[in-house]
Amino acid sequence: MGKKKKKKSSNLKLIIVSVIGMIFLVGAIFGYHFYSYIYLRNVKMDKDSAEFYIHSDWGFEEVSGALKEQGIINNQESFEYVAGLKGYNTNVKPGKFLIQNKWSNSDLINHIRLSGNQIPVKVTFHNISHLTQLAGIIATDIEADSTEIISAILNPEWMDEHGFTKETIQAIFIPNTYEIYWSTTGAQFVNRMYKEYQHFWTVDNKKKAEELGLTLVEVSTLASIVEAETKKTDEMPKVAGLYLNRLTIGMRLQSDPTVVFAKNEPGIHRVYYADLKIESPYNTYIHTGLPPGPIGFPSTKALNAVLNHTKSNYLYMCAKPDYSGYHNFASSYKKHQQYAAKYRAFLRKEGIR
Repeated sequence: MGKKKKKKSSNLKLIIVSVIGMIFLVGAIFGYHFYSYIYLRNVKMDKDSAEFYIHSDWGFEEVSGALKEQGIINNQESFEYVAGLKGYNTNVKPGKFLIQNKWSNSDLINHIRLSGNQIPVKVTFHNISHLTQLAGIIATDIEADSTEIISAILNPEWMDEHGFTKETIQAIFIPNTYEIYWSTTGAQFVNRMYKEYQHFWTVDNKKKAEELGLTLVEVSTLASIVEAETKKTDEMPKVAGLYLNRLTIGMRLQSDPTVVFAKNEPGIHRVYYADLKIESPYNTYIHTGLPPGPIGFPSTKALNAVLNHTKSNYLYMCAKPDYSGYHNFASSYKKHQQYAAKYRAFLRKEGIR
């Protein structure tokens, strides 16, 4: 009987050891599986990095599917498992992210879960005149489409709150290159541009505008005309001074670019004599004073040219008879006619109608 008890005891110990061993083995396997899901490489691409866009209307399933479809992650199941552990599956953030090769699921999720980790995109605009052009350009760089951007720009409540109208709102958009997030909404874009507008209008610049007897929008309006008349930065202050002289004596500005804007045909810059009679508040050939708002998006160079204009007696300007892009300036109409005759002769000689 003693031998049988010893044998049973020995077998029981063997079973217990085996069970414990099995538990440790299963635990080890599960532990490694858990570890590999979280920390081992799951981003396996044939390049060092890739840009990944998460759209505003995407949920977790769209993100996971896109990562797999674009060949960014190898094991979709492991990604989704770790995302659940980290709570990312219920907290997706839109944006443009740069994903690095050889990242683990943990690395990847920690990166895309924070909007602040987005890649900033650069948006640039210049040499345009209409809001539709602006919206089209910006829409190529951010998620918001041109319709959303236009709606945000012309939002009646926003304009009323900030003191703008559909004619004057262009003043807040100062041409430059700006870094913003791809997920920027139309409203966020407008607010960012307004901050840039406020940044330009320092106490000193506001004082200069006041000394000219112009509002901030009127400075922008005149600057837009100046920039449309000359692309020569060093000539802008002289052109600005000329137009300020006309405003002072109540003389019509008679600026061709205002007629082009009134025609509302972006890309068309030719002005015919018949166009000078177009009935529009922007047509400075038939209306005295400044148009109701900017005819473009004046740069800081043009704005500063108005605020720091060249003082003179000039009232007229005519393109020089060459291809320099500069102008001859005159204080009298007689002198202006002489310059104009020389310019017409130059055009005939060059075979330009």
